[in-house]
Amino acid sequence: MRLPAVLLVLLTLLPGASLAAPVETPSLLDRVRAGALPPVERRLPAAPYVDPVAGPGRHGGDLRLLMAKAKDTRQMVVYGYARLMCYTPELVLEPDILERVEVEEGRIFTLHLRAGHKWSDGHPFTAEDFRYWWEDVANNAELSPVGPPAAMLVDGKPPVFEVLGETAVRYSWEAPNAGFLPALAGARPLYIYRPAHYLRRFHAAHAAPAALAEAVEKARRRSWAALHNKLDSQYKNDNPDLPTLQPWVPATRPPSDRFVFTRNPYYHRTDAGGRQLPYIDRVVMNIAASGLIPAKTASGASDLQARYLRFDNVTFLKRGEEPGGYKVRLWRTGKGAHAALYPNLNASDPVWRALFRDRRVRRALSLGLYREEVNEVIYFGLALTGGNSLLPGSPLYDEALRQRWAAHDPDAANALLDEAGLRWGDDGLRLLPDGRPAELIVETAGESTEETDILHLVHDSWLKLGIKLHAKPLQRELLRNRIFSGQTLMSVWSGWENGLASAAMSPAELAPTSQQQLQWPKWGQYHETRGAAGEPVDMDSPRRLYALNDAWRLAGGPEERRRIWREMLEIHAEEVFVLGIVGGIRQPVVVSDRLKGVPEEGYYNWEPGAHFGMFRPDRFWLAE
Repeated sequence: MRLPAVLLVLLTLLPGASLAAPVETPSLLDRVRAGALPPVERRLPAAPYVDPVAGPGRHGGDLRLLMAKAKDTRQMVVYGYARLMCYTPELVLEPDILERVEVEEGRIFTLHLRAGHKWSDGHPFTAEDFRYWWEDVANNAELSPVGPPAAMLVDGKPPVFEVLGETAVRYSWEAPNAGFLPALAGARPLYIYRPAHYLRRFHAAHAAPAALAEAVEKARRRSWAALHNKLDSQYKNDNPDLPTLQPWVPATRPPSDRFVFTRNPYYHRTDAGGRQLPYIDRVVMNIAASGLIPAKTASGASDLQARYLRFDNVTFLKRGEEPGGYKVRLWRTGKGAHAALYPNLNASDPVWRALFRDRRVRRALSLGLYREEVNEVIYFGLALTGGNSLLPGSPLYDEALRQRWAAHDPDAANALLDEAGLRWGDDGLRLLPDGRPAELIVETAGESTEETDILHLVHDSWLKLGIKLHAKPLQRELLRNRIFSGQTLMSVWSGWENGLASAAMSPAELAPTSQQQLQWPKWGQYHETRGAAGEPVDMDSPRRLYALNDAWRLAGGPEERRRIWREMLEIHAEEVFVLGIVGGIRQPVVVSDRLKGVPEEGYYNWEPGAHFGMFRPDRFWLAE
């Protein structure tokens, strides 16, 4: 017998809430009068998402952004943040594109679409778009050689997929899949639908062979699958012909140094007054060298800018507020640590590898860090000191865990290193077990002076422990390859991507699940490749983290997931696998005086948050 359904959020409106009559968007009136576009009441879904926070705002205008690369067109998908499920700023997961979701036993998910919802070209958005992705893309060997995405597998098994009607689909796994809905709300979301009416023209199972062969040749692609994958670029957002559900539609083909995005006339959200969102008609993205973006922003060339701005730009940007016609806001970043040191537990050097696997050494290195000095000297005291852990914005936040083994205590650090057998040499440095002086090379991507400045201070702190730090800047790709291969002993990077986690969010980042986890890349690679590459985990605590991550996916309810999160956070606090230095750094967010609706305070983070996405830029509007 099935348990009663747990309805995460049934409706985007409270029961009995009334809809205001739809209001036509002024910039679309001429097209509507000419018959080129249906009136707004026929463009909206039968039950649109009514945003209780939006407005009242003014329709119209161009929003200017500055980006450094043509591939930054994907940022409009990040910022636009139209998702099947979305996070609110309170980190509550709610339906967005979906009208409602039913979850049974944590493993059966019934997704209900909004009747009458349409793609940006006016074609109906229906269950067929989900069926097409599942059967014709995810399970097509030529388009998806490795099969469906990992988020669609539980214990290596895919779900049973069912079409229940034009506006309902169901996914049923044999065991709970707690990560499924959060994956739909990601900054780079799990796309489980495609515009079937557009893409089937380029699919061997649906297109006329002669027409498909001609399209492949014209596009200069090696096969129909290569052409299909090139055109099927919802996240890259670089194909103006691909219908979308985002608030703004790309209108410029790359390459270009200026990209224009126009409003989606079939967008599914409105404000409480019946005005269809977004308020802003167009977004104009100008491409500039990344090093010039702070100066261009200060000259008033952007209406909303955070990308390519750093904390050390704040003083310069503040000076330009009045002449540039903008204000600088300082949002918190949401990573577990803005700057962190990663001892490589998979290092090829057997001596350093053994030392890094000794938690006394990791604790000593953490106690030797003078975090308050870093905060005062580089961040003017505005950052949060502590280890790599969750931030105050997280419902799981615990200050004691963040501060565990994070106090500046050189005496305790030296005692731990003595206990670990690192004796002192004659030149003021400790000696490794093989007799080498304790000189540690810390490698960095060298992309800003910020990391270099931090490492200078760490050098001085660790010298008191008898360990001499040498900073070695490298190109990012070379650095990552060296870490993956075990050549790098220690690296500097940011901490956990999600420092704002709730128990409903996946804790996979805390377990050895990815090669990108710089403290244990080979263990992560072993997981990602299902044992085909990398190395199996051979330490007790990381093994426990791995088991807990699996247990979270199968957990029966929120209390069990919270218990699992707590144990994983406790393990990290005790083991200090990553040496967090400072977190909660202030991100400069430059907002034009004419742009309204942008929060004064917020978190600027990739996951969760999608940078501006969680605050819904379709709510932002331009004053006359």
